[in-house]
Amino acid sequence: MTDMHQGSCLCGGVSFRIQGPFEHFFLCHCSHCRKGTGSAHASNLFSNSAHLTWLAGEDLIARYNLPDTRHSRSFCKCCGAALPSVQQDNSGIMVPAGCLDTPVELEPTAHIFTGSRANWDEKLEDVIRFDALPTG
Repeated sequence: MTDMHQGSCLCGGVSFRIQGPFEHFFLCHCSHCRKGTGSAHASNLFSNSAHLTWLAGEDLIARYNLPDTRHSRSFCKCCGAALPSVQQDNSGIMVPAGCLDTPVELEPTAHIFTGSRANWDEKLEDVIRFDALPTG
């Protein structure tokens, strides 16, 4: 398993490198993550020991801390893409798996906060699949 990853935002203005292992890969179904991603869940990697280095665009990064919670998210000011962030208590980093440009070898550790998952987030494995945008 590789302990070196690179990633970027959607517009390419921000790029970064992560050196070190990920300990957890959580699929979070809480309402905060659903609103932040616009999806059924966030797919986040966590590390207490990895080091985050910004390679480009650090001035394009914005961070939102949801008041009275531990929830925060970092994102590109230009394209809105989710980006890694240092945990509020400086205990480690959180990396949205989708912003990595390198393969993630760690399989998801767990689905978390499933008690508040979206009502339409059931049996998604049964939904028809297309390799590209369907036509017609």
